[in-house]
Amino acid sequence: MSTLSESSSQSTAAPAADAALMREVAELVVSSLNLETTAADIQPDDALYGDGLGLDSIDILEIALVLSKRYGLQLRADHEDNTAIFTSLRSLSEHIALQRTK
Repeated sequence: MSTLSESSSQSTAAPAADAALMREVAELVVSSLNLETTAADIQPDDALYGDGLGLDSIDILEIALVLSKRYGLQLRADHEDNTAIFTSLRSLSEHIALQRTK
């Protein structure tokens, strides 16, 4: 059983991506790429790149630009963690939740 002080310290931890942020990111992905799918059809753990949503490297660059402008974060093409960041809607949203300035 957690105490009040334990739960308070947990709430000050880095923000996790919530359903609202994931939905917003999915909507940005769909609208920025003019996808024929809906944001609701993108599941949090579906792959974005390749076989999942079918995005390619140009799509990822476009998404990075849109998300950088929207959330005030840096997503660089040469970042060593890009593969992990862009694995899924969930991983991308979690990165945004941790790094956003807007």
